[in-house]
Amino acid sequence: MTDEAKTTHFGFQTVSEGEKAGMVHGVFSRVASKYDIMNDLMSVGIHRLWKDAMMDWLAPRPGQRLLDVAGGTGDVAFRFLRRAPGATAMVCDMTEAMLVEGQRRAEAEDMADRLDWQVGDAMALPFADSSFDVYTISFGIRNVTRIPDALAEAFRVLRPGGRLMVLEFSQIPNDLLQWAYDRYSFNVIPALGQAVAGDRDSYQYLVESIRRFPDQETFAGMIRQAGFGQVRYRNLTMGVAALHSGWKI
Repeated sequence: MTDEAKTTHFGFQTVSEGEKAGMVHGVFSRVASKYDIMNDLMSVGIHRLWKDAMMDWLAPRPGQRLLDVAGGTGDVAFRFLRRAPGATAMVCDMTEAMLVEGQRRAEAEDMADRLDWQVGDAMALPFADSSFDVYTISFGIRNVTRIPDALAEAFRVLRPGGRLMVLEFSQIPNDLLQWAYDRYSFNVIPALGQAVAGDRDSYQYLVESIRRFPDQETFAGMIRQAGFGQVRYRNLTMGVAALHSGWKI
């Protein structure tokens, strides 16, 4: 069976695997210029606290080499470099428009000698085996066509002893709170996308993609299946998002 014949989901739509990457690329190309401000508005700024919590658990060390996949505008890479003197970072994203927005940020100029940008696919990374100490992906893995392939690539490019950390929207383990969160997500976020970015459909997809993403235990199992050890997760804001950690042992 060819990739075109295999199907996957794009939000609540069923599409061929061959179509999804282009559709996701289109979404992020359209929202790139408003991506950072929309993150602040959608989460009321809480995404900044989640990324800080990610860095607290990750505990960046001097001299480490970071690969931030689906790193877009560089938010996570900037945080990592601020905490780790002498560390370097590679931001990899399939959407060049997102990388361009990142390079325009003041932090990018301040850290230019420690920071690189690369267009690339999470399922086929353009890097050699055992090239990085840390692999991060934030709010990106749910957009990958084949998540197991992306996790396998993460394992491949990490050095022995390297660490994977994933920050992603997740499932609230309380039906009433999940219901209330869904009402907010489906009614407010697409309307906000239309008002701020002039693009309702892209934010409708983003909301739907969150609901299609596996729950915490299921995703932790996928990380273990990719070969990682000491797999753990922590819920953030009652499970609205979750941090997943694993080690290449």
